[in-house]
Amino acid sequence: MSQISSDKANETVAERIAFVAADFEAAQSARKQLESMYTNVAPEDADVIVALGGDGFMLQSLRAFIDKDIPVFGLNRGSVGFLMNEFRLEDLPGRLKNSQAVTLHPLQMTALTLDGSSEESVAINEVSLLRETYQAAKLEILVDGVVRMPELICDGALVATPAGSTAYNLSAHGPIIPLSAESLALTPISAFRPRRWRGALLPHDADVVFRILEAEKRPVSATADDFEVRNVVEVSIREDRARSFEILFDPEINLEERILKEQFAP
Repeated sequence: MSQISSDKANETVAERIAFVAADFEAAQSARKQLESMYTNVAPEDADVIVALGGDGFMLQSLRAFIDKDIPVFGLNRGSVGFLMNEFRLEDLPGRLKNSQAVTLHPLQMTALTLDGSSEESVAINEVSLLRETYQAAKLEILVDGVVRMPELICDGALVATPAGSTAYNLSAHGPIIPLSAESLALTPISAFRPRRWRGALLPHDADVVFRILEAEKRPVSATADDFEVRNVVEVSIREDRARSFEILFDPEINLEERILKEQFAP
């Protein structure tokens, strides 16, 4: 996972802009304003996609266009906006020209369910497992084929990328990971036993498998960002180096700096 210089970003950002917006008033209104000021093309014809919304919509946009090789520049019309830039109407082409690109690789999730079906999805932030009922989940955790945790009794667990380490992972008391670290965070959610286990930092190329123990009695769902699979029995997670996506940032608020600042937040 690496920061790309603004010069390389500038080579890919031209005049063809596609605007996409979340389905709420602030985002839709901003889209209409921008389309009245700048030429708008269909996403498949664009050199850059401008996504209007919050972090959730940014993740949806990145997943939707991950195989199109089109960079995405987010403008915040939501609440948090960690992956977004400040919303301003003026000089959008200039901002795109001077933007810096971050290239990231997603996680690939494969989830097997009680009925024997298999579901796949990619995740930019994290893959999380959560109990579906009042009963705690029981998980067995394998890393690169080796059982590292025979039984974790918990509300759930997650595997987060560096880009996602400041999101759900941080709320679950997982570590913040610099983009250049090439690591993944494996973090328990409300661990009951072993109580003192706080998770692990794994190399980016680790293969992680969760096996759900007593899956019928203690059902568990798996979620790749916002794509959910219920009643899973086994979930495999790995970084997909064959696929990548680019997020564009204004130079003064690049993602590496944001992640660094989070480590010193009060």
